[in-house]
Amino acid sequence: MTAEFGGLSVLYFVYRVDKPGTPDLRMKIRPAHIEYAEDLGDTLYSAGPSFDDEGNMNGSVWIVEAGSRAEAEAITAADPYEKVDLFETKIVRRFERTAGTA
Repeated sequence: MTAEFGGLSVLYFVYRVDKPGTPDLRMKIRPAHIEYAEDLGDTLYSAGPSFDDEGNMNGSVWIVEAGSRAEAEAITAADPYEKVDLFETKIVRRFERTAGTA
């Protein structure tokens, strides 16, 4: 899946925050979530969990390549985590990498 905008790839930053009291659900679904993420290949530019101050996973940060915001939302909606209603909130925004080492 390649997204184009003025000849450049379009990236979307997706931040999803877990509902309170769901760490057991997160860990139960995690293997299917990881498999789905790996199956996305180059569509998934970067991904990883967020953590609370005690070191517990409490959310998910993905940067996906997509043709539109709706497509980015659909890509993440197919994630097993979303299918079990793990997240309290979901933010999707266009993202442009302007600095860093990657």
